[in-house]
Amino acid sequence: MSATDLKDFVGSFPHGDLGRSSARLAAEHPADLAAALQEIGPRQAWSILEHAARPRQADIFAYFDPVFQAELATIVPRMDLAAIFTQMNADDRADLYKKLTEEQREVLMPALAQAEREDIRRLAAYDEGTAGAIMTSDYASFSPELDAIEAIEVLRREAPNKETIYRAYVVDADRRLIGAVRLQDLITAPADVRVIDIMERNTHAIHVDDDMEDAARKIARYDMIALPVIDARDRLVGIITHDDALDVMEAEATEDFQRLGTVTNLAGSVANATVAMLYRARIGWLMLLVFGNIFSGAGIAHFEDTIAAHLALMFFLPILIASGGNAGSQSATLMVRALATGDIRMSDWGRVLGRELVVAVLLGLSMAAAIAVIGVFRGGPDIAVVIALSMSLIVVVGSMIGMLLPFVLSRFHMDPATASTPLVTSIADATGVLIYFSIARALLSLP
Repeated sequence: MSATDLKDFVGSFPHGDLGRSSARLAAEHPADLAAALQEIGPRQAWSILEHAARPRQADIFAYFDPVFQAELATIVPRMDLAAIFTQMNADDRADLYKKLTEEQREVLMPALAQAEREDIRRLAAYDEGTAGAIMTSDYASFSPELDAIEAIEVLRREAPNKETIYRAYVVDADRRLIGAVRLQDLITAPADVRVIDIMERNTHAIHVDDDMEDAARKIARYDMIALPVIDARDRLVGIITHDDALDVMEAEATEDFQRLGTVTNLAGSVANATVAMLYRARIGWLMLLVFGNIFSGAGIAHFEDTIAAHLALMFFLPILIASGGNAGSQSATLMVRALATGDIRMSDWGRVLGRELVVAVLLGLSMAAAIAVIGVFRGGPDIAVVIALSMSLIVVVGSMIGMLLPFVLSRFHMDPATASTPLVTSIADATGVLIYFSIARALLSLP
């Protein structure tokens, strides 16, 4: 079914055959249904969702946008919400719990079983941004002394309640992690071989308080289905699945893109954002950059005599300033991404600086040669020399600003993505104005 057909189905649900519509709800992928239901608002969404089976409700609920989940939770009756909670994966339950108000929690929690309440509170207690905040407690584990047949029987019993059984974890009596075993290895192993003899001891586990982005990168690096999470005593407390790691990487990429555009604190999607949210996310940096650009205007005002004597200089000003900003933006983008992925580290700044300087000089000379030809026809040889020297130096300086700013921000424990295109451009603009007219005044022998 196409996205348009699905939206038409959702919109016509109250008027169609209920039995056939309920069957349709069971047939479509929950992600597609969640996207379509969000288009019609929480009340209408629940009027449709309540006709689905409980497990199906939980599957669809998990795909809703976090803001929409919280809105829907205020509409769904308590017992229905508790039943949905029970069917959801442990990490999804914890995420939703964090978004509920204290009043909603007080109403919901008594309707849940004691074990589920304790599990939700434990998972929700970890700080945002840590591995513990995105892990799930729905993992399979067993003793190293079991043989292959016994381990498979354990997985058969636990499978319905676990997120994945393709990789199970081997723990000792104190639940300390000692290894992991693949389902494939269990199935192909001789029946009487012990788990300890076929398990992998290097599990690449991560500490519960480590950064969740480190966990996502580790999953991507080692191509893992799930990453075990341990506490300070090496006890297994949960796992992070590859789909949650993908969500983390997507969220981080989105945040970096927003910072590169000087957009901050935009919660949720752009499609569902209100005018007020979009305004707050953008006004702060725009106001700051307005005052930053005053320096460019002040620089131009300082060189009024130079400009008055050679009006041809103004023709090239936008070209030169834009070139410096563009070169700086390119450098900043490359450095921000390299720092974010771990491709380069803070200790690499000297090596990267030398290479970037060589590249910037080559770029500046190439662009200077191109613009000098126009300078000869527009203002004569003297102007052409000024333009060529200015272009070379402005591109080099702009590139150095774009390259160094992410390292400086990282040094002060700030997000390097803050070294965004508008910020680098504003700094490069002011610097470029001073370079351009200083060279012009010196070479054209003006006072």
